[in-house]
Amino acid sequence: MSSALLKVPDISCEHCEQTITRALAAQPGVRLVRVDVPDRRVRLEYDESQLSLDRVKEILADEDYPVESVSQG
Repeated sequence: MSSALLKVPDISCEHCEQTITRALAAQPGVRLVRVDVPDRRVRLEYDESQLSLDRVKEILADEDYPVESVSQG
């Protein structure tokens, strides 16, 4: 299992949290999605053999939440 912390500057409300959680939780290999609205960050635990960070970025961009930066671990 891998983990990542994604900085997503367009997170601003509960609707954003729900949209991001729904989009990522539906992906194979995702174990945990935690959206921190005040800090505009998403903590993700996932199986990197089933899901890549590039794909995560694409999914969020498709939902209009582009990722500014990623920290792994």
